[in-house]
Amino acid sequence: MMTEKKKILYICGSLNQTTQMHKISLELPEYEAWFTPYYADGFIRFLTKIGILDFTIMGGTFKKRTLAYLKKYNLNIDYEGKKNHYDLVFTCQDLIVPHNIRNSKIILVQEGMVDPETFWSKLVRKLHLPRWAASTTMTGQSDLYDIFCVASEGFKELFVSKGLKPEKLKVTGIPNFDNCAEYLNNDFPHKNFVLVATSDMRETLKYENRKKLIQKALDIANGKMLIFKLHPNENVKKRTAEIKKYAPEARVYYGVPIEPMIANCDILITRYSSVIFVASALGKKVYSDIDEETIQKLTPIQNGGTSAKNIAEEARKLLELAPEKSKKNFNENKFIFYFRKKLAKVKS
Repeated sequence: MMTEKKKILYICGSLNQTTQMHKISLELPEYEAWFTPYYADGFIRFLTKIGILDFTIMGGTFKKRTLAYLKKYNLNIDYEGKKNHYDLVFTCQDLIVPHNIRNSKIILVQEGMVDPETFWSKLVRKLHLPRWAASTTMTGQSDLYDIFCVASEGFKELFVSKGLKPEKLKVTGIPNFDNCAEYLNNDFPHKNFVLVATSDMRETLKYENRKKLIQKALDIANGKMLIFKLHPNENVKKRTAEIKKYAPEARVYYGVPIEPMIANCDILITRYSSVIFVASALGKKVYSDIDEETIQKLTPIQNGGTSAKNIAEEARKLLELAPEKSKKNFNENKFIFYFRKKLAKVKS
C-alpha cells in the first residue's frame, strides 16, 4: 500500500515572491505541492473582496499576475488553502497569517528588502496594532512560523535586533537574489548609463517627491544617458509623462526585467528597493535611502543559485524530524485569549 504524499502549500504574493516559491517547490518533488495567491481572513478578507486592497499583494495586478503565472506553469492551485490539510506551509510574508494554516508547520521566506523603521512602525509595535499597519517593517514579528529563511548574516543581525528569535532564523540565501552574476550575460542594448528604479510609494499610499528624485538623477548623470525603469505597480502613462516633463531626454522602460539593466549600468539610483542588492552584488555604485555600508552588510549571499535547495533542506528537516503542532493546544490558547479579553472588559 502506497503512503500518501505529504502536502505543502506555497503562499505567493508579488511575481518575485511567486517565482521564489516555485523554485523552492522544484527542490521538494517528493511532496505534493499546492499554490495560492496571498490571502487573509476576517475583515481584511472582506476588504480584499470589495477591491479596497487592490494595491497590495492580496489583490489587483499582483493577484492577477500570480494566478497567470501559476496557470502558465500548470501548478496546482488551492485558493486560500481550502482544499487540503497541509503538513507544511511556505509563506512569503507574515504580516498576515491566516488562521487555517496555523496548525501546520510554517516556513517564512524573506522576499528582499524590508521597510525602514519609522515613528509609525515603532508605535504599531508598542501599541500591538496589526502588523500590516506598518508594512514590511514588521516582517518576522508574528513568531507564528517555525523557521524564517533569510538572505544574509547581515539580515539575521537586523532581525535579531528587532526582537526575532535567533534560533528560528536560518541564513539560507534567497532565490532570485543569490546568483546575480548570471545577469551579466544579457542582450539589453545600452551600457554605461545611469539607471533609476522608481518605486510604487504613491500607489501604496505613501509620500514621494518624484520631481526631486528626477532632478537628483539629472544631477548625478551630468549629461550621461539616463534611463528610468518604472515599478510594475505604477501607472505607466501618468508616470512616463511626469518623467518626460522634467527629463525629456531620458528613456523610460516598463514591463521588462530590470536585472539586465542593472548589470549594464554604471550607477543605480532608487529609494528603498530590493534591486539595490543586485547592484551591490555586481559592484555597482548605488544612490539610495540606505548607506552603502549597510547595503553591503545586508546583500544576500551569492551561492550560485542554491538558496532554493538550502531552503528545501530546512523544510525536509522540519517535516521529518520536528513533532506535529498540536491542534488542541492551539485551540486552547485561542480560548484562553478570548476568555482573558472578556474578563478584562468586565473588570473595566
